[in-house]
Amino acid sequence: MIRKIDNLLSNRLTTFLLRFYFGNFEKRVRLGKGVKFRKCPRIEVSKKAKIIIGDNVLINSKNKGYHINMHSPVKLVADRENAIIQIGENSRIHGTCIHAYNSISIGKNCLIAANCQIMDGSGHDLSFKNVSNRINTTGGSRPISIEDNVWIGANCIIMPGVTIGFGSVIAAGSVVTKDIPAMCVAGGNPARVLKEYQKQTE
Repeated sequence: MIRKIDNLLSNRLTTFLLRFYFGNFEKRVRLGKGVKFRKCPRIEVSKKAKIIIGDNVLINSKNKGYHINMHSPVKLVADRENAIIQIGENSRIHGTCIHAYNSISIGKNCLIAANCQIMDGSGHDLSFKNVSNRINTTGGSRPISIEDNVWIGANCIIMPGVTIGFGSVIAAGSVVTKDIPAMCVAGGNPARVLKEYQKQTE
């Protein structure tokens, strides 16, 4: 009963704070039906950027009751003009940073465990022609697509430009630097396909 009350208060407080913080809330942060917040995430949305969260998504920033140690709350950052983060219905995001300069798309029924870093830009240019100016650069971006039913284990890093195919699993602690096909288990640094599975027929 205490947990239910705590979760209800957390959900209402987070929704209230989002509406208070973003004057044109519905244009910048779109929440589907039944979205649940456990403790408050950190949400930043630049001008003309959007965060779209589908029906029945769980955004969990609460360590208590979670099966591993979660270092930080969920962080959703649409960092540049027209950047977009989309999270499909029934997905669960735990203590993860999702930072979009351009576009990060997460499909339906995805599981993203704690302490993952998902970012479509590196933050700085390589600038080998003028390395002393590297600190002043902001870097480019390449969209990330995580397709439906993907499971990403704890402490993974998903790098810019990556697509993770339908149904695949990324082992905990992996660094994903290139596309991962559908229906496989991938892991390591850099991540590689460890095992492939057949897609179930309807």
